[in-house]
Amino acid sequence: MNFKRSGTVFGAVAVGALTLAACGSDNNATLSGVDASASNATCEGKANLSSAGSTAQKNAMDQFVSTYIAVCQEKGKQVNVAYNPSGSGDGRTQFVAGQTDFGGSDSAITGEQAELATARCVGGEAWNLPLVFGPVAMAYNLDGIDNLVLDGEVVAEIFNGTINTWNDPAIAALNEGVTLPDQSITPVFRSDSSGTTDNFQLYLEAASNGAWTSGAGSDFTGGTGEGARGSAGVAQAVSADAGSITYVEKSFADQNNLSVAQIDNGSGPVELTTESASRAIEGAQYAGSGEGDMALDLDSIYGTAEPGAYPLVLVTYEIVCSNGYAADTSAAVKSFLTSAANEGQNNLGELGYIPLPETMRSKLSESINAIA
Repeated sequence: MNFKRSGTVFGAVAVGALTLAACGSDNNATLSGVDASASNATCEGKANLSSAGSTAQKNAMDQFVSTYIAVCQEKGKQVNVAYNPSGSGDGRTQFVAGQTDFGGSDSAITGEQAELATARCVGGEAWNLPLVFGPVAMAYNLDGIDNLVLDGEVVAEIFNGTINTWNDPAIAALNEGVTLPDQSITPVFRSDSSGTTDNFQLYLEAASNGAWTSGAGSDFTGGTGEGARGSAGVAQAVSADAGSITYVEKSFADQNNLSVAQIDNGSGPVELTTESASRAIEGAQYAGSGEGDMALDLDSIYGTAEPGAYPLVLVTYEIVCSNGYAADTSAAVKSFLTSAANEGQNNLGELGYIPLPETMRSKLSESINAIA
């Protein structure tokens, strides 16, 4: 699979689609490879939507927007969705404050923020709709070591400082026959509030056999290592520092030519591929009923021992109001998300994401249709 295409490319696609729309082109759908006649997007409601949040889903969002523009252009409608990749924490904050029409977040909106959202949603609830899945790589810089194997317990002990050299016996036990260097390990973590950090730490809680005791959350809690801002920042930091390791979306690891560890989930080492990550997602369960709000029980993914399943997968939600939108906003949000959940999923694997499993896509469509 190819994870190397950047958001710049697809941002250009989105801009190109806008330009063609402005010029009145009849070929947008054809150029984007989209059969607009097969789309269930109505293209109704207000023409311009706004959103902000997760940096991890930006490349996917660029594709969703360019596809939606193409579909609606073919239907004679001019639309756009402005997405600001300002980080998951900011995405939730702006949504609750009513500054955006929907938010993008790598962590479900819960607790106090979810309660505050009832005011923004005029008595409705904030729903978490899983739209983008991205595999998270354990990306490292270790000269001559290309097939490193790690497991949840060892990763936790690296990021809490218990393991601090690459030839530690616990790492060696997972890499029989490999000569590991007597070299210090530098863990690199996200210094900004990050849904990727939250998901990573939730994975450690689920998969480390109790080695991770500092909790989860959008801020790193491990207490060791060096911080860098954003997905690009941690990947670049590891690229520049021999002996370092980080957790980062696979596309950023590939863009920086970083090696990626296999993860042993208890059933043997698993390489990170679209297929292995999809296998973990297919077993996902819902934290609640899965009706309306579709926040996932991440332990069902992160704690999997399914053979061939890669467990470290980032779930990115679109946060919407179940009720309380103005009529034109509700129509536009439903139309855009309908497109994103269907034709927008085409070729996501080429961008380093995992397309929605068919069973989840069907349930997601029900939730989108229920937005009032």
